[in-house]
Amino acid sequence: MNIKNKSSNRNKFKGKVVLITGASSGIGRQTAIDFARNGAKTIILVARSKSKLEDLEKYLKINFPSKIVVYLCDISKKVEVVKMGRELLEKLGFIDILVNNAGFGLLGRVQDQSIEDIESITFTNYMGMIYCTKLFLDSMISRRSGHIVNVASVAASFGVAGLAAYCASKYAMLGFSESLHHELHGTGVGITVVSPIGVKTDFFSNASFKDRVPNYTGFMLKPEKVSESILAAANSHRLEIIVPFYVRMGVWLKHTMPYIINPMVGAIFRRQLNKPKETP
Repeated sequence: MNIKNKSSNRNKFKGKVVLITGASSGIGRQTAIDFARNGAKTIILVARSKSKLEDLEKYLKINFPSKIVVYLCDISKKVEVVKMGRELLEKLGFIDILVNNAGFGLLGRVQDQSIEDIESITFTNYMGMIYCTKLFLDSMISRRSGHIVNVASVAASFGVAGLAAYCASKYAMLGFSESLHHELHGTGVGITVVSPIGVKTDFFSNASFKDRVPNYTGFMLKPEKVSESILAAANSHRLEIIVPFYVRMGVWLKHTMPYIINPMVGAIFRRQLNKPKETP
């Protein structure tokens, strides 16, 4: 019985065509590996780093039978995404699963950040998701089959001091996904948001976090845990999967008693933001 279940799990995405943005590292890289491990027919790796994508492509081809397609694209640029979408649809005809994972954040007060800083986060995290979704949605609806997985964050429910643009992009992603979820009812196409707490990736390697890496990073998730939830989301009817599950209680409390929770959350993250920089 157990052997049969394991075999079934390994092949639950057999024949599926999967596209993953931000695939070169962290959550995206691990998700590509796990889709290959679970029998995906074709995996399209999308990111800006050619060398990292090629390294992942080599690893996947050595270890799994999945067909691997590497596509260099900056999803914050509409022209590049449109070109990618047209070429891939012409070549493959459709994709079954779209994982909108690409994203980043910059630490700093809004008054200290440039408009360009805020735009870069918004265009990558939010508009990039919009561009990719729009390009592949029609083909999914016409086939009455497909699933979109948007990788957000618990920051889609909590405003964090120092991460206003990042939080806003994730709030927007969740709101867009919820609206689209209702629109897609009965079409055969699904959309699910995966909202993890902090994850051990390159997120905090950005120069804006220098000497200010949050002290809660020891509690962060491994990419494998988030990838597991992404694969579950690709077969789920749920709108949002929060990782780990017990954090949902915190979100519920925030919405139920904001007058208590918001001041507490604000104080915690202000303290983190105001922490003096370390001196050499």
